[in-house]
Amino acid sequence: MYQLKRAIIRSGLEALYFSGAHRLMRPVLGGVGAILMLHHVRPARPDGFQPNQLLEITPDFLEHVVARLVRSKVDFVSLDEVYRRLSERDFGRRFVAFTFDDGYRDNKDFAYPILKRHGIPFAVYVPTSFPDRLGELWWAALEAVIAQNDKIVLEMDGRDCRIACATTAEKSEAFALLYCWLRRMPTDAQMLEAVRELTARYRVDSAAICDSLCMSWEEIRALAADPLVTIGAHTVNHVMLAKACDTVARSELKMGSAVLEAALGAAPRHLAYPYGDATAAGPREFAIAAELGFKTAVTTRPGVLFPEHAETLTALPRISINGEFQRGRYVDVLLSGTGTALWNGLRKLSAA
Repeated sequence: MYQLKRAIIRSGLEALYFSGAHRLMRPVLGGVGAILMLHHVRPARPDGFQPNQLLEITPDFLEHVVARLVRSKVDFVSLDEVYRRLSERDFGRRFVAFTFDDGYRDNKDFAYPILKRHGIPFAVYVPTSFPDRLGELWWAALEAVIAQNDKIVLEMDGRDCRIACATTAEKSEAFALLYCWLRRMPTDAQMLEAVRELTARYRVDSAAICDSLCMSWEEIRALAADPLVTIGAHTVNHVMLAKACDTVARSELKMGSAVLEAALGAAPRHLAYPYGDATAAGPREFAIAAELGFKTAVTTRPGVLFPEHAETLTALPRISINGEFQRGRYVDVLLSGTGTALWNGLRKLSAA
């Protein structure tokens, strides 16, 4: 099913580009700017099984995206400048802001040198449990469990299940099945407990995954010293806030900000909701973020920015630079607003 969905999206992007529809509709649907969402930037891996590939692009593709944007003559801006332009209705020139979720070490090793060379500001949203080495990157742990085994035995919804994962195709199917099952769980605590049982049974070290993939506080402080870099909040434990009670949701946002302030000497002014879709963040979270004083807060809901977003600064959409769609022409279509407008039913503002 996921392969079919990916093929449909790719076909749609191709059709919009080669028909020229994205250029024709850009004056209407292109908005005033866009916030780009990235995760990993690192060299391509040779593994046939890469279920989290959508979260990573290569350094070469980032270079290509930057070059394409430079040619389009957009302004590269910080999140503070996004806030200013939206608040003051300063829309004389289209703008783009780069953002990276989760605080991965490869952001420092591969993305930073590219963006620094071009003088491009960017933001990194950090869940504080990751540099504290208490975080659980469960999606990466699940990938490791499946990659290292030919079959998985577990209890799902009260039934004993045996899942074949000997071939690449079987591994992909197993990941899709388990990922959806985990995301459907009522709480993060239940989801993480199920993942812990799997990693313990199949001897995958979740702590080592976090240590390997995520920046330390020392690395984050060094990056934050560059005026081009904004460090944003991303909760403490990378939780799906909408599934948490009011107390936990507020605590995750407040404590994530407080820990960053203690570590870096300044309170974060910008926030990204973990996961960021409608199942993970909604009106309650948007209101709490505003109450806590964040200037902006971003979702993962697809879309470009319009003047109307000045009224919803804690519910901003982003354009995903997706590792499964590493083509410059797809970026053109997405930044034209055409693809995301169709996805959103031609609404300028994504439904809350």
